[in-house]
Amino acid sequence: MTQLNSTAAATTTPDRRAGPRRHLRHRHLVRHLLEMLLAMVAGMLVLGPARAALGTAFGLAPASPGVGALLMATDMSVGMAVWMWYRGHSVAALGEMVLAMYAPVLLLLVPWAAGLLDADALSTGAHLLMVPAMIAVALRRRHEYTGHPIARPAPRHPLPRVLAHRWPAGLALLMTADNWTSPAPLAAYTLLVLPIGYLVIGSFRRQWGVPGNLRLQLAGLAGWSALALLAVSVGGSAGQWLVAVGWLAHAGWDLYHHRTRQVVPRGYAECCAVIDAVLGITIMLALVTG
Repeated sequence: MTQLNSTAAATTTPDRRAGPRRHLRHRHLVRHLLEMLLAMVAGMLVLGPARAALGTAFGLAPASPGVGALLMATDMSVGMAVWMWYRGHSVAALGEMVLAMYAPVLLLLVPWAAGLLDADALSTGAHLLMVPAMIAVALRRRHEYTGHPIARPAPRHPLPRVLAHRWPAGLALLMTADNWTSPAPLAAYTLLVLPIGYLVIGSFRRQWGVPGNLRLQLAGLAGWSALALLAVSVGGSAGQWLVAVGWLAHAGWDLYHHRTRQVVPRGYAECCAVIDAVLGITIMLALVTG
């Protein structure tokens, strides 16, 4: 009987461990995809304006929509390739991901050249198709994307070390660079995006089992919803000042969750804190300079 029990336990133990291991592999896969998506956005935000500035400086004519779409794919591929190299991915995986960036553009260039798509549809469609193309490539090499990334030695120079550890803040500054040059007020309903984002991510990460987490997020939703309604009812510049205060207040909310490591990943909280602070400040600048 003892031998039968030990045999049964040995056969059931892998099954019990399979669930958590599978969930962990899925988390690694999602993490890899999100990191590469952010790297693509960073490449587009950095290289795109730099390339446009050089073209203006040398008096070059703007690129046609077809060439522009290919250049956009190049910008995103460079950013993603740099990050994949840093994470220690294989050359074959890197090449496949770069191909996944160009394939949607090349696919849509045919109907665009035939006059079936305009420039906006070409750009939007390429962006949308890149995501499933990335997922397909990652699933093809799931053994590489579901594992731990290769650890890199910490950079010795202070600047690379700061960039490596504070990349969410750097990405947020790139994403909000235009707000400093062209500050503009935002509608009151944008305040609802802030607490809803936390609720969606918290649900995905199964954070509501932690006592107080869901209650705090629902309180945040109620608070920013009330502030949005108050801004709408007040209207005018006073309502816009309330919207600015709401964005700045959410930056503090982000910092709190960054310190407590709850509900959302720390990188997300750090990125959002910078974005919320920049938007709040630039809304105030728009109101002051009017």
